[in-house]
Amino acid sequence: MAKKVVLISGGAGFLGSHLCDWFINRNYKVIAVDNLITGSIKNLAHLKKHKDFKFIKQDVSRVFKVPGQIDYVMHFASPASPVDYMDHPIETMLVGSYGTHNLLEIARLKKSVFLMASTSEIYGDPLVHPQKESYWGNVNSIGPRSIYDEAKRYAEAAVFAYKRTYKMDVKVVRIFNTYGPRMQIKDGRVVPNFIDQILNNQPLTVYGDGKQTRSFCYVDDLVDGITRLLLSKISGPVNVGNPREFTILQFAELIREKYNPKAKIVFKPLPQDDPKQRKPDITRARQELGWEPKVPLEEGITKTMEYFANNNG
Repeated sequence: MAKKVVLISGGAGFLGSHLCDWFINRNYKVIAVDNLITGSIKNLAHLKKHKDFKFIKQDVSRVFKVPGQIDYVMHFASPASPVDYMDHPIETMLVGSYGTHNLLEIARLKKSVFLMASTSEIYGDPLVHPQKESYWGNVNSIGPRSIYDEAKRYAEAAVFAYKRTYKMDVKVVRIFNTYGPRMQIKDGRVVPNFIDQILNNQPLTVYGDGKQTRSFCYVDDLVDGITRLLLSKISGPVNVGNPREFTILQFAELIREKYNPKAKIVFKPLPQDDPKQRKPDITRARQELGWEPKVPLEEGITKTMEYFANNNG
């Protein structure tokens, strides 16, 4: 019986590379596609010589072809941190629009299952807490974060348009704050920020008054949720994230207590449109996928800290 083939756009990125590992470890053939503007080929170095792995350097916003059978197409290509998508605003919009269309066309022609990585950012600065999939969001369509928010909202609309028009098997996962090995240490998000500051004996930077909340999911838990959705019979959208909620100040204090009790906490102005509350309602994931996160924040942070300490940040 032929091995199943999965194409992963953004395969050299943080999440994409972990997905490559998951499928290789389960005897799939994996094609990773990435233009490397935010991904790193180092994330895939250990797979380079694997007989069932192939890397293609390609901007998925441009039309491209992949010969042969493809059973699953997973669209994870996009700058995902505020630092990256504000550095690459046009590319972010293009990969959410043209990139999504190009990969949907590949999936349509190959009769593949299609899964798109969406985001909690589609809820914007939410007026509903916690956020359920039925919530339509509160998004500033011309604000500095809109390049990412609206690209993902457009992509979701495109995916469901293809489902309705072509009766395709599509999935949308809405990913909440995720962390773990292979994140970029300078990507601007709170977990790598704090780790970078601890490793360099710098003060911990908190934006605003620190009362804004986040919910942090370890990457292994996230990959479990994503792959359960891919192999399920449902389309979603499905929230995947950890509902254990922290204020940023609580999180800073946890990091300080665990790693450097002498570290100072400094406060800086809150960026425009930064969400005040972020917590997933994962009822749908629990009921329809049998999924919930298992890795406690304290354990996941230890693994992530060890990774950065051993990889020179």
